[in-house]
Amino acid sequence: MDFGLVLQTDPPASRVVALMRRAEQNGFRYGWTFDSAVLWQEPFVIHSQILAQTERLTVGPMVTNPGTRTWEVTASTFATLNDMFGNRTVCGIGRGDSAMRVAGRKPNTLARISEAMKVIRALGRGEEADLGGARIRIPWIKEGSEVPVWMAAYGPKALKMAGEEADGFILQLADLYLTEYMVKAVRDAAAAAGRDPSEVTVCVAAPAYVTEDDSPAALAHAREQCRWFGGMVGNHVADLVSRYGEGSADVPAELTDYIKARQGYDYAHHGRSGNPDTAFVPDEIVDRFCVIGPAERHIEKLTALRALGVDQFAVYDMHDAQETTIDVYGSRIIPAVNS
Repeated sequence: MDFGLVLQTDPPASRVVALMRRAEQNGFRYGWTFDSAVLWQEPFVIHSQILAQTERLTVGPMVTNPGTRTWEVTASTFATLNDMFGNRTVCGIGRGDSAMRVAGRKPNTLARISEAMKVIRALGRGEEADLGGARIRIPWIKEGSEVPVWMAAYGPKALKMAGEEADGFILQLADLYLTEYMVKAVRDAAAAAGRDPSEVTVCVAAPAYVTEDDSPAALAHAREQCRWFGGMVGNHVADLVSRYGEGSADVPAELTDYIKARQGYDYAHHGRSGNPDTAFVPDEIVDRFCVIGPAERHIEKLTALRALGVDQFAVYDMHDAQETTIDVYGSRIIPAVNS
């Protein structure tokens, strides 16, 4: 199993770069950042520094979207980084929850994501693509450049599209039941489309918090540091309930039931521990969606995720123990999972 580190691009950028260097030294192979232009600093500028100061790390956004950046600019950005540092980028893409809503626009449709994935992948390889009726090609891109596109998804139509079209599938939660359910949906769609399901890389991303023991006090602190994640996922779940209806057979109740007490959401606190808009998230959801507890619990859950077909676990490291989490993963958890 590969391991990735996910960070917001809060200033100073030098700290983001330093944490990514630390991650590579501890055996992480991927470095991911949020991409929401109003809320955080510009990720691709920081990606260039991360790539310059690491040797093997593959970097990308978790996730960009086809609405806040034009597709040829996105493709050119990835291709430029690849030309400078080798093929060490991956394009994570989704609807653009915070990026679009904070800018006063609605998240992108699946049809738009589908078009964008095709264009970004083709242009990033130096191939010709149809950009709104204009056939274009970026002439300076060298042969061999690759921009794999991994799609974030939860709902049935998005899961189907990820299996049919994406190079990878990003699932932002670490619940074992939902992971099994959604990985199966993606792989079934890939097979039905005539693809080899194993060609779709599966990345599970969730907060991880390592405690010294499993005492009630230690676990309670870990839950409070990670409760924000249930609120972030809840934004996507609320859209699914709005689209498919409450109690729909198309969306598992294990994913939707917990948002019934959700009241509202202020993106000023998005992705941050102590988010006051996530008090509705119960401890059970934190335990299911995240990976918390002593190192042994992490090893157990990650081993189970790997058995479900997960190729990468990406650690959301937004809490009060960033360095400790990276170091314990490097010294104990990654070696044990991959022994």
